[in-house]
Order: sequence, then structure tokens, then C-alpha cells
Amino acid sequence: MSDFRYDKEQWDVMIRVRMSLHDAHYAGNLVDGAKMLNLFGDVATELLIREDGDEGLFRAYSNVEFLAPVYAGDYIEAYGRITKKGNTSRTMQFAAYKVITSSNIPDNVSACDFLAEPILVCKAEGVCVVPKEKQRKK
Repeated sequence: MSDFRYDKEQWDVMIRVRMSLHDAHYAGNLVDGAKMLNLFGDVATELLIREDGDEGLFRAYSNVEFLAPVYAGDYIEAYGRITKKGNTSRTMQFAAYKVITSSNIPDNVSACDFLAEPILVCKAEGVCVVPKEKQRKK
């Protein structure tokens, strides 16, 4: 995979989402890593709509790496870009960064920190497919 430094200019699509208590699955309000794949799916859908005018179908993930914990209350930016185009397939790269996190101040549970250096929490590659008959843009 290419360089995953936090550089918004290298990506085509971004969504920012705050992880909720509903997203927490484990003790300590830890968010399930699958939530990052869910975000990547949303990013992939937008990429396909922009490229082909259709939502397409996610075929496979590869090289998925979970690199840092994500907790309820964290703000995550999920990014994606198409790296290769076939007749019906689109290979994509994804990255998710934690940009805001709890300050963990016991007397001030609502305190949060904007991270000067976002933390790469997950990266992956994936392949999506848009059948020829569904492609509307060239």
C-alpha cells in the first residue's frame, strides 16, 4: 500500500463520523474494528457513484490492518480513492484516522482533544464491482 500519512489531498472521498456508545462493543467503550470496514463501505459507495453512477457491490477486502484502538466519542475520518480500474472492477485504498478523542479527565467527562497529529487507526484495500449494464458514466 502507498504512503498513509495524513494528507487530505491524496484522497478522493472523506467522511467524518463520531463513534457513539451504540458503536462500542467491548469493555471500556472500545469500538469493534468492523465499524471501520463499515465506514470504508460507505466511502466505496460514494467513489462508485462518482465514477460509475451506481452504488456497485463490494467484492472483497484485502490487507486490512487495525492499527490503534477506537472508542465511543472518538471522531473518525475515513478516506478512500480508486487506485485501479478494470472493465467492471474498481480497486480502492482506504484509511481511517482518529482526529478527536476524549481527554480522559475524570472530573470533566465531556472534555475532548482535537489531535494535532491524527492517528491512523485502520487501513485496507478492497475491490468493488459495477456490472457493465449498471455503469452510467464514462
